[in-house]
Amino acid sequence: MKIIAGGVGKAQVAEALKPLLRSTDTVTVSSDMDAAMKLRAGTADYYLGTCHTGAGASLGVLVGLLGGDKCHTFGRSIPTSEDVAKQLNAGKKAFGFSVDQISQAVPVIWAELEKQQG
Repeated sequence: MKIIAGGVGKAQVAEALKPLLRSTDTVTVSSDMDAAMKLRAGTADYYLGTCHTGAGASLGVLVGLLGGDKCHTFGRSIPTSEDVAKQLNAGKKAFGFSVDQISQAVPVIWAELEKQQG
């Protein structure tokens, strides 16, 4: 699985993901524009973006280029596994959340991504 970390906390998201990844998984730190292009081209699987509020800026570029049907923001709430699974089942590929929720959100999102990929 290829994951792209973006937004103001992209380095922290990548660091939180690294110990969770399997040997075949990768996380790349990238700009929002590059991430959107890679998701559109199918050379990346998921995007985890952060901003200070978890609202617009965490996914703004991705919503514009991928469409709102591929993006979901958890805002300032910490996602539950049920919520993440629901969004994945609805076809979401890009997820946004607040930078101060990285340590809580990343493990929950990763666990559901891993379940979906098998």
